[in-house]
Amino acid sequence: MSGQLGKKLILHLKVGGVDIAFDLAVMAVAVGVTLLLLLLSWWLRRGLPHDPEAPPTRRAAFLAAAMELAETQLLGGLPGRLARDLLPFITTLFLYVLLCNWASILPIPYIASPTQDVNVTFSLAIMVYTMVHVYGARERGLKKHLRSYLEPYPFLLPMNLIGDFGRTLSHAFRLFGNILGGAILTAIVLELAGKAMRYLFLAPFALVGGVAVGTFLNLWFGLFVGAIQALVFALLASAYIQIAVE
Repeated sequence: MSGQLGKKLILHLKVGGVDIAFDLAVMAVAVGVTLLLLLLSWWLRRGLPHDPEAPPTRRAAFLAAAMELAETQLLGGLPGRLARDLLPFITTLFLYVLLCNWASILPIPYIASPTQDVNVTFSLAIMVYTMVHVYGARERGLKKHLRSYLEPYPFLLPMNLIGDFGRTLSHAFRLFGNILGGAILTAIVLELAGKAMRYLFLAPFALVGGVAVGTFLNLWFGLFVGAIQALVFALLASAYIQIAVE
């Protein structure tokens, strides 16, 4: 992760006098993650038996166990029907954020986690915000859902709207800040480790030691912390929807 920090491939386009910038690395990884999830879903679907009476295949058994685990861990507080309705969305959200976080461990120049880009995390948070209102209106009725912003007193409407928007900002910046902050911390530790190696060992060992430390930090942060942050993001999305429907 630290090796890619600060490196950007930006494409600038002018549309109607407005300069629009595209981070090519972020877009490439985001599209790659999407294609990988589509390929995974296609592969799992091919493993499902067409005959309902046929014994389950290993892929079918794995998929059933994974879905049961996801429903228990990510949607445990929701009623059964609503949990089953939300399972595809919340599970896809978790897997997408997880793979985006794990992209940082790839030893490819310019490639970094898309979740280090606030535009990506804010887009995901807005999608969750939209789903909150969709399910809130569907489960409680549009009128009752909108009236909840006037509770407990109508004059609190501006505060309720600000709190609603602030929650979305917090959802986006929490993921962005933790992933980017971890990348910066890893870069600092790696730099300090390299300097310490140069003082304690000969230069060739310092290079090997620095690479070893950087690889370890990349793997540890990319795999462990990336998984934790994906889980937190998905759990918060589930909690926000649960609040809206109750």
